[in-house]
Amino acid sequence: MRISRLFVEHALAESSVITLETDAAHYLRNVLRLKKGFLLTVFNGKGDEYSATVAEVSRKSVSLNIGEWRDVNLESPLTIELGLSVSRGERMDVAIQKATELGVAVITPVITQHCVVKLTDERRLQRHHHWQNIVYRACEQCGRNIPPTLNVTMDLADWLNSDLALSRIIFEPGKTNTLKTYAKPEGGVAVLIGPEGGFSEKEVTDAEHAGFSALGFGPRVVRNETAAIASIAAMQVLWGDMG
Repeated sequence: MRISRLFVEHALAESSVITLETDAAHYLRNVLRLKKGFLLTVFNGKGDEYSATVAEVSRKSVSLNIGEWRDVNLESPLTIELGLSVSRGERMDVAIQKATELGVAVITPVITQHCVVKLTDERRLQRHHHWQNIVYRACEQCGRNIPPTLNVTMDLADWLNSDLALSRIIFEPGKTNTLKTYAKPEGGVAVLIGPEGGFSEKEVTDAEHAGFSALGFGPRVVRNETAAIASIAAMQVLWGDMG
């Protein structure tokens, strides 16, 4: 039987007891439906994990007995920094979920000229909280103990001018060079995925001025969440841990 995994925002130590409240308790009690005595694995994003047993379940909280420490590291040797143009609703959720499962190290939602979603500062924080929970759930699913860094949504120009990996890729239809012809990155790679309406000419030019190489993505036009998933998987096969 598969042992459930749970991200917790608590310090963890062998033979300790932690009490989960609000969202975490609700998730364990009503989604995972774990009862007293059930076994699970817990992690807090620091890079390791612990066995745990459900000690008490009430309407307001859940207590866990923390057991054995385990040194489990499933992080990719390829550090991928993803700049992901914001798309509507579930498509963005799926892209962030799958990017996490595929081993991306940093995810930054970005606003581009042709984005169909416009976010106020308040809305950016709300979306960040929502997407952060998706990241945690994806880590529970895939076995990662170190969630990727999820940045608050920023404008594309700000992301292009931030401290990114030296190897930088933007995907643009019609380009003849592809990932197969791109030199293996030394350490990490920054990848920019465009919106449903594509990048403007100025955005592509700005990205190239910022050191990005424009690569093609095959003969078919794909949605931005498909481009994110497929490109990350391809890079992990070529240069990461999926080969």
